[in-house]
Amino acid sequence: MHRLFLLSGTVLSGLGVILGAFGAHKLKEMAPDSVPTFQTGVQYQMYHAIALIFVAILFEKYPVKLMSWAGAAFLIGILLFSGSLYVLAALKATGKVGLGGLGILTPIGGLFFIAGWVFFALSILNNK
Repeated sequence: MHRLFLLSGTVLSGLGVILGAFGAHKLKEMAPDSVPTFQTGVQYQMYHAIALIFVAILFEKYPVKLMSWAGAAFLIGILLFSGSLYVLAALKATGKVGLGGLGILTPIGGLFFIAGWVFFALSILNNK
């Protein structure tokens, strides 16, 4: 499981750099008002991709179920939180507004981020 988290963390970090460059340059030209939303998605993707790398490294030392739950929660959080912000920014850039009912994905993704940090802490605290 730690290899999946390590690979996911490195790939998502690299993708975050690419998306950040896109947002700072091309998206800024196309739709400057959507850049802050997009940038928030990139920021949180990077934070949690790096957290995934930490989870992968620590999973070898603390191979407990809660550590794998932390990694899974971070992955789901990136998909829901950052992914929904990318879609929202794209819709804004094309002149469409809002995600409709899909807008709930952003806060649900945020809850997965929080859960990931809780699982991460508990996995370390509960390991003897």
